[in-house]
Formats: sequence, C-alpha cells, structure tokens
Amino acid sequence: MIFAIALMAAGAVAAAPATPTEADWRTPAPETVMVIDTNKGRVLVELVPEVAPNHVARLQDLTRAGIYDGRTFFRVIDRFMAQTGDPTNTGEGGTDRPNLKAEFTFRRAAQTPFVAQAAPAGLEVGFIKSLPVVSQAWSWAEVTSDKKVSAWGAYCPGVIGMARDEDNNSANSQFFLMRQPYPSLDKRYTAFGRVISGLDAVRAIKSGEPVAAPQDLMQKVRLLSDIPENERPKVRVIDPKGPWFAAETQRLRTLKGADFSVCDIDPPAQVR
Repeated sequence: MIFAIALMAAGAVAAAPATPTEADWRTPAPETVMVIDTNKGRVLVELVPEVAPNHVARLQDLTRAGIYDGRTFFRVIDRFMAQTGDPTNTGEGGTDRPNLKAEFTFRRAAQTPFVAQAAPAGLEVGFIKSLPVVSQAWSWAEVTSDKKVSAWGAYCPGVIGMARDEDNNSANSQFFLMRQPYPSLDKRYTAFGRVISGLDAVRAIKSGEPVAAPQDLMQKVRLLSDIPENERPKVRVIDPKGPWFAAETQRLRTLKGADFSVCDIDPPAQVR
C-alpha cells in the first residue's frame, strides 16, 4: 500500500506517521460497499447510512435490481464531478421509484460515530467512517429539543452525491462522484458516501457536458455483499478513530496551517 506524502511549501518532505497497525484498520459492512466496474477500472464506494439512510437504501435497491449496469457517464466536468445513473443515459430519466426527499443535513446524536478532527468557529469538522462531515459544535446539543446537532457531508474528492433538478426533493436514481472538492454543493445536494478505492478511474472518465460518444460507462455494479465469497475482494479502510489517522491529520494540519481543510484528508484503503 502506498501512502501519499504531502510536500511542504518550502519543498521539504514531511515525515509520515508510522505504518498503520492492525488496530488502525476497519472493515466496512459489505452491504454498504458498491463495487462499480467501469471501462476505466474498478471503483469502490462506501455508503454511509448514518447521514442519509433513504438515499443509501435507494442505491442499494437500484444496484440489486441491475438498474445501474451499462449506464453511461453522460455529464462529466473536469475538476468537478462525473454524473451517471440514468436508465435512459440522457440525463433526463429516472426510475419508477418515487423521488426522494432531500437529506442535505442530518441530526447528529451522541451515539453517531463522528470523529472530530478540527473545530473552526462554532463548528466541528471530522469523519463518519470514510465520509468527511461538518457539524455544529456539540455544545449546541445542550439547547436543542432533541439533544442533537445539525451536520452534513462535505463535498471533497470522491464523495458521492445525488443529482436532482430545481426541486430539492426530486432525486431519483442519478448520482455523481466528485473528482475534486466543491464546497458550494454542501447542504444543497445529499452527500451519502465516498470512493474508498478507484478515484483515479473516476478522474480518468471522459469529460463533456454532455459527453460526446462514445461515453465511458459503468459496466457492472454490485454490492460487495452480493458478490460470491470466492470472488469478493477483501476491503479495509483506515479507521478515523485510530492513532494512525490522528497522527496523519496532525501532520497535514501542520503542513497546511491556516489552509488546512477536511478535504486534505484521504483515508487510505486496502483492496485485495
């Protein structure tokens, strides 16, 4: 496994944390991992139901129904995102399922597995599993009726979001994968997971608005849990609760200084 090492402004290389130990890794639930085989390579997306349960359930449903097999990336903008998931491959279609109510934000409870990494004014920034999340400071829970605070996924590279039209509650089947950070989408589109392997493939998808033929496509999309055991890749991801992740975050915070962002943190994964 190769871990990226950021360069300091002066050109020196910052020392990376020691190699992760077994305690630093976690194994995602196989029913929450989408295995997307594209003509550019395999992409693994971890879905995070804690932040948008209805959107996660919809993608699990459509994946199991085979709706995403053969779907093209019809709208791809360099340094932004790659959009797919339309059964008509036009950008105008959807499925016979009802549209989804927006889950732009969610209520973070004491038991939510959120790991804070920074605390800008009035906020906390961290991770739920592989997804970068921005939250109100936990101290606000003392004055809310449900003893929870508002939080939302941050649109960093690899984050999966649900496409919609001008109606906030119009998401159906189309989704997009972020190629680069785009914070202006935060709290405007539902974010509910992140690419944990294969971001290079996402960035290699042919761009265009719309994309000229021939378009790149998702050849086969499955949930990890539905792949036969003898064919199933073994996947694990660095745990944000572990010491390696904390040390790497501190290293990046030191390097970036005032420019540090949660999007600078990319939890490593192993796929075998």
